[in-house]
Amino acid sequence: MFDFIIVGAGSAGCVLAERLSAEPSNRVLLLEAGGRDWNPLFRVPLMTGVLLRNRYANWFYTSEPEPNLGNRRIFWPRGKVLGGSSAINGMVYTRGTRADYDSWAQMGMPEWSFDKVLPAFRRTESYKGKINEFRGTDGPLPISRPNTPNPLFDAFIEAGQQAGFPYNDDFNGATQEGVGRYDFAIHKGERWSAARAFIDPARNRPNLTIRTNAHLLRVIFEHKRAVGVEVLIKGRRKTFRAEREVILSCGAVNSPAALMHSGIGDADLLQRLGIDVVADLKGVGKNLQDHLLARVEYICKEPVTLYNTLRGDRAALALFQAMLFKKGAAASFPLEGGAFLKSDPSLDEPDLQSHFLPGLSTASLRLPFIRRGKVSYDGHGFFANIYQLRPYSTGEISIRSADPLKDPVIRPNYLSSPEDLRVLREGVKILRRIFTQKAFDRYRGMELAPGQDVQTDSEIEVWIRENADTVFHPVGSCKMGTDSMAVVDPELRVYGVERLRVVDASIMPRMPSSNTHAPAMMVAEKASEFILGQAA
Repeated sequence: MFDFIIVGAGSAGCVLAERLSAEPSNRVLLLEAGGRDWNPLFRVPLMTGVLLRNRYANWFYTSEPEPNLGNRRIFWPRGKVLGGSSAINGMVYTRGTRADYDSWAQMGMPEWSFDKVLPAFRRTESYKGKINEFRGTDGPLPISRPNTPNPLFDAFIEAGQQAGFPYNDDFNGATQEGVGRYDFAIHKGERWSAARAFIDPARNRPNLTIRTNAHLLRVIFEHKRAVGVEVLIKGRRKTFRAEREVILSCGAVNSPAALMHSGIGDADLLQRLGIDVVADLKGVGKNLQDHLLARVEYICKEPVTLYNTLRGDRAALALFQAMLFKKGAAASFPLEGGAFLKSDPSLDEPDLQSHFLPGLSTASLRLPFIRRGKVSYDGHGFFANIYQLRPYSTGEISIRSADPLKDPVIRPNYLSSPEDLRVLREGVKILRRIFTQKAFDRYRGMELAPGQDVQTDSEIEVWIRENADTVFHPVGSCKMGTDSMAVVDPELRVYGVERLRVVDASIMPRMPSSNTHAPAMMVAEKASEFILGQAA
């Protein structure tokens, strides 16, 4: 018997487990379907490219055929390990804009305005850079700016300014627009996942129990009151009881699936699948949003890219240097250069985000640790991605049977809004403009993608449909709100039942203008306020 059962040890679940167990009287159980994060490779920043494209510690999901992307199935990696996706992601730390969260407040959720969520953001981080009123200094998660001395990062930032965009010293500061360098959840050459930052210091608390390799089968209800969970551990069904609350922190894919397998969702679907209906909530799984990217790639004329590390012996050396000495090419993640840009100068806020990397994309490059088919170019190159920050297209998560061990059905519905295609097309054109500036003259070789034969708007749009990919930022599938399609209320309690919350990126009503790791942790901080406030 526990007071709180948290299902899912990702970015949100780890934060929530630490905050709730900080009160000694709270008996907290944290359940994770994956294993422990014992492997030292999790701490090597450059291993992201391998971990994202390997089944190890990864749910390794794939979408249904996407009608607006040539019926391609899009690969959707999600973390399956203590730390969740924060154990395998790119570690970029961005929060979004004031307008993002003020818009949530304007939807009828005043506790989620920027002024109300900023303290939660600050509590999570211990920032190692220039301090201002937006940054936290004593939180569990160290945030730093690596500043790797690669001339291509400087070239990207200089070229962005030559193209007419401002320089921004802190994307998490007063303004977001401009070109600059990103902050990362990296400290002294190592990845800091949510598990390392929040769970490791709390691991020995007597009131915190952590069970890994525990796959949720369903939430148990008695008269619409959540009283526990049934999980599968080593092939055996096991039940845990919760006296206070069950909290789902399974992420934007697995939280709605868990609700549906537990009888909460569209009653028509559940009845067709033979699942007893506990609460008829039509919005479960709907409102799914994700960032869709396009990559603009070039051959590099000088040998200053990551290609130098891809030879087997050099890759092994870089890996051992990072593991043993926390230094070298593998001790940072090379998405340091970036930008927040406007597709139209008349916009109030940026609607595009970009990451620059001094190498070719891991989606197409031959890597020493990953088997891959034939690649079109094998040599020095660089690229930047671009994606629309607040897409209008929405999709859904569903389930295909009553079996909770079957993968969920993922339908992102990318580019279903014509505006999304227009914004992404303009983003590709902006990147091309940046790369043709004087700062890149000494480095810029032939354009690999989209390629010189792709020039008109219609040609760029066709190329986007054939090549666009996810940035791995799904949110919104159990949205918070007060309307008929909302799944949770402004304090993240599931409508129609008692003692059940959802606490993760799935509750976000609209996509924040950022990577999603930091906002997911903020959501957990806010949830702890609601829960501990009620306890008091």
